[in-house]
Parts: sequence; structure tokens; C-alpha cells
Amino acid sequence: MNFNLSDEQKQLADAVRRFVEKSYDFESRKKAYRSEAGYSESAWGSLVEIGLTALPVPEEQGGFNGTAVDMMVVMQELGRGLVVEPYLASVVGAYALRVAGGQGELLEQVAGGEARVVTAFNERESRHALNEVRVRASGGKLNGTKVVAVHAGQADKLVVSARSSGGDADEAGISLYLVDAKGPGVTVRDYRTIDNLRAADIEFKDAQGVLLGSEGQGWALLEQVADFAAVLLCAEAVGVMDALTSATIEYAKTRQQFGVPIARFQALQHRMVEMFIHVEQSRSITLLAAGRFDEASAEERRRFVSAAKARVGLAARSVGQEAVQIHGGMGVTDELPAAHMFKRLTMINTTFGDVDHHLGRFASQPGFQQAA
Repeated sequence: MNFNLSDEQKQLADAVRRFVEKSYDFESRKKAYRSEAGYSESAWGSLVEIGLTALPVPEEQGGFNGTAVDMMVVMQELGRGLVVEPYLASVVGAYALRVAGGQGELLEQVAGGEARVVTAFNERESRHALNEVRVRASGGKLNGTKVVAVHAGQADKLVVSARSSGGDADEAGISLYLVDAKGPGVTVRDYRTIDNLRAADIEFKDAQGVLLGSEGQGWALLEQVADFAAVLLCAEAVGVMDALTSATIEYAKTRQQFGVPIARFQALQHRMVEMFIHVEQSRSITLLAAGRFDEASAEERRRFVSAAKARVGLAARSVGQEAVQIHGGMGVTDELPAAHMFKRLTMINTTFGDVDHHLGRFASQPGFQQAA
């Protein structure tokens, strides 16, 4: 595969980076997440104006039919700025509609920034097993509870996994439904997460849903959407780690100890080099997963995505911990961006599967035991 970005992808990255550098400084971010909405409408409008909401949408619905690599490029730059706007959740929801088919008018609204669609897949005590679905669907009516649905409180529509038949952990019998987030029978409890994004717990009581795809055959679609989200999270983590490593190096150049900058201490230089290596290895494996995502078989896609999510999760923990150690006590204060970056990296690791989950998933794929 070609590991070089196209000219168009480089221009897209430059456009997003200019937005972050000019309009999304640390103080602007704090003002945004402390607001009642939890994000900045102005910043969201800028993302729409750049064309980012249209990126994953098919051309037939006014989008750009963007690839996973296109989305990776965007998420790396947004990660550098720790953007709290509901972009990631929205494009994952748009991707779910895209692969399910049949929602052209809604996708046009998503492309234009007029509607936000997010996924609601998590349930209590299910950990990262998205096949553990207890929300029940009967006759298009949904009953049950979803938890930690990121930016569900800022959404217009929800893509919800529900069980049409089978046991609670069966892959067969799962269906995906499109539900009005503000419709009858839907109760959304919105709250701020530790990384200053928003999430919500959602209760459904005879809430009306529109079936996406075939009834009882939604597992393959759900898994594909979750893998798409995992690749984008890896890309965002690379951007966050890149920014955190740069911030740590700059801090070490200015922090004085024994009359000299701590950046001159060889032990700390070694640790900062290790941070850099983690970032570059994460960047490479994320590019591999994104580059193969749209063409790989389901089996290959699982291997690439889980390998990337596990490697990036390990790197994120190491980079975050080293950054906090080198910053000292300041590394855990809200006044310094480093603390916010570490929190975001921690949340990324636990979203759509942590390191242990993806290592287990990778090892369970056909051919692994024979190759080992």
C-alpha cells in the first residue's frame, strides 16, 4: 500500500490545522466545554464550513465520499487541538447510515451540518462486548437503557443497537434502529465526562425506531461501524500524543533545576525519545489500519483495527504517564493542557475497546494460533 498522503489530503490537514491554531486555543476550549451546550456553536460552524461534516457522506447526498485515510487525517489534527465539539460522534453516526443505506435525505442534512446522528451501543455491565444487547425491539418499539453514549445529548437522531431475538450475548438477533433523540419514549440524561466531552445515558420506553438494514442481521454492520470508530480514535490519539510530546519537550527546555533546564538531563532525554518513538509507531500502525480499512475483508479488518487500537492504547498510557512525570505536579492541574491531554488519551483507550479487549480479539482471529 502507498503510505504517502495525497496532495488533497495534505491540503485538508493544513486547513484543519489552521482552524485549530487560529480559532481553538486552550482558553477557547475551556470556554466551550464549560458552556451549557458543552461545545462552541461557532467552532462547530467552522467545521461545517471547512466541509468536515460532509467528508464521510456519499457524493449522492452532497458529501465527499471520504475514505478512512481522509478521516484519519482530520482526526489527527482535531486531536492536536483537543476539540470537544461532537464531530467524531457525528461522523461515526453518518458512517453507520452510509453503510446501512436508505437514509439519503438525512445524510444530506448531516453533510450540511443541519443534523447530527450519533451511535448508542453501550449497555451496563457489558464492558466492551457490543454483542451484549439487552435493549429489546418489538414491532419497531424499543425498550431498555443505553449508557455512555458520547454526545447523545447533542444529537438529533440516534443509531441504536437492539435485540430482536436471541439471548443477551448472541450476535444473531441484533438489529440497528434509527431513533429520534428527542422523540416520545426517549429520556436522555446528559453529563460531562472526565475529558470534558459530553455523554448521556438513554432510557427507551416504547420509543419508535426505524429499522436500518435487515432485522436480526445487524451484528456485522454494528461491528464495522465500531471498527471505523476505533480507527478514528487511534488517529485522534496520535494527534493528542504528538501535541503532548511537543508540549513536554518545550516545558523541559524552560523548567530549571540545579541552574540548568531539565531538558539537558540525559535520563529525561531518553524518556522523551521514548515518547517520540511511541508516537511514530502509533502513527504507522494507524495509517496501516486506515489504509486497509475500506478494502480489507471483515477478518483482515478486525486484525488491523485491533492491532492498531491495542498498540495505540499502550503508547497513549506510556506517553501520558511520562508527560505527567516530566511536568511534575503541574502535569495534573487543569491550568496546563498536558493534564487534559492525558485525560483524553485515557478515555480514548476505554472507548470501543481497551488494550486487553483488542489483544484478545486479535488473538482470537483465524490463523493466529497456527502462525504463533
